[in-house]
Amino acid sequence: MQESGRVVAIEPDALWVETIQRSTCGTCAAQKGCGQGLLNKLGDGKRNHLRVLLGDTPASDFALDDEVQFSVPENVLLKGAAIVYLTPLLMMLLGMGLIHELTASDKLAALGALTGFVAGFGLVRVHALFTRNRPELQPQLVSHSRPSRSQPQSLSL
Repeated sequence: MQESGRVVAIEPDALWVETIQRSTCGTCAAQKGCGQGLLNKLGDGKRNHLRVLLGDTPASDFALDDEVQFSVPENVLLKGAAIVYLTPLLMMLLGMGLIHELTASDKLAALGALTGFVAGFGLVRVHALFTRNRPELQPQLVSHSRPSRSQPQSLSL
């Protein structure tokens, strides 16, 4: 999957890129039943900041406000979505089931579910911390271009 964005910060080995999430509501089957389309219509889209690794390209080749193209491997997106959504859900069910087996109280089982849910988010955060610098999981730079800046023309007499 390729995406484009604008450079907002430069590090020695990476760029911070601002992207704007654009809705694909025109092709979606749930056009009127989805809140994402409404939110995008209210503003110009949600702005995100991503860290994009440079690879072999030196950071000196870039300037602020450059337009860049980067890619995110599709398997990374699928695995990431599974981890983010399934880990808290499975931990919630595990917490609820464990407490329910130990006690007969539904209130304690609900508390176990809540505790498991929060622990699941904690595990997602820990996973993110351990994998944030793995190059194969990070967006990679594909190409870049400088925006055209208007140059004052010199007049010759």
